[in-house]
Amino acid sequence: MAKQLDYHTIRAIFSRFQTADPEPKGELEHVNVYTLAVAVALSAQATDAGVNKATRALFQIADTPQKMLDLGIEGLTEHIKTIGLFRQKAKNVMKLSQILVDHYGGEVPNSRAALQSLPGVGRKTANVVLNMWWHHPAQAVDTHIFRLGNRTGIAPGKTVDAVERAIEDNIPADFQLHAHHWMILHGRYTCVARKPKCGACLIRDLCPFEDKTE
Repeated sequence: MAKQLDYHTIRAIFSRFQTADPEPKGELEHVNVYTLAVAVALSAQATDAGVNKATRALFQIADTPQKMLDLGIEGLTEHIKTIGLFRQKAKNVMKLSQILVDHYGGEVPNSRAALQSLPGVGRKTANVVLNMWWHHPAQAVDTHIFRLGNRTGIAPGKTVDAVERAIEDNIPADFQLHAHHWMILHGRYTCVARKPKCGACLIRDLCPFEDKTE
C-alpha cells in the first residue's frame, strides 16, 4: 500500500485525467435509471462488455419494473444466462422490480439507503446509480479503483470502505463528480493488475509505484 499522496500531487493527477477525458462515461449501457440500476446489479463479478451483450435485447422489451415483471423470471433468465451468477441475479432483479412497483410507484429512489434496501443492490451499485444518473459525487469502489488507489497513493485503504473515504477526503471537490470514472478507466486499461502499462501512463512521473514496467 502506497502512502497517501499530498493535495498538490492529487490535483496534478486529476487535472491530467480531466484534460485527457473531460467527460468520462460509465461503460454500462442503459436507457433510463431503472435499466441502469439493473445493469449495475448484473455487473457484479462480470464484465461491463458481457453485461451489455446480454442486456441490449432485454432492455428493448423490459425497460420498466412492470415490464420486467411481465417478462417473468424465465424470460429474464434466458436473456442473462451468459452472465455469471445469473440465476441469483435474475431472482434479485425480479424482487427489486416488485418492490419498486409496490413501494415506489415504479420509480427508482435516489437515496443511498433506499437503493441499498433493494435486493442485489449494495453500496457500490447504489453509488454508481447516484453518480451516473443523479450526478451525485458518490464514489463506487470496484476492484480497479481499489488497486489504483493503493498502488498510486491516490486513495490507499485496507478495505473498500476505507478507499471510498480516502477518495472523498483527499480528491479535490471539483474532481469528485468524475473521480470514480477516471479511476475505473485508468485501472481497467492502463494500471492493470498484472503488468501495468506504465510506459503509456499519463501520470507515471507522479506515481510512487516502484515496480514500473516499460
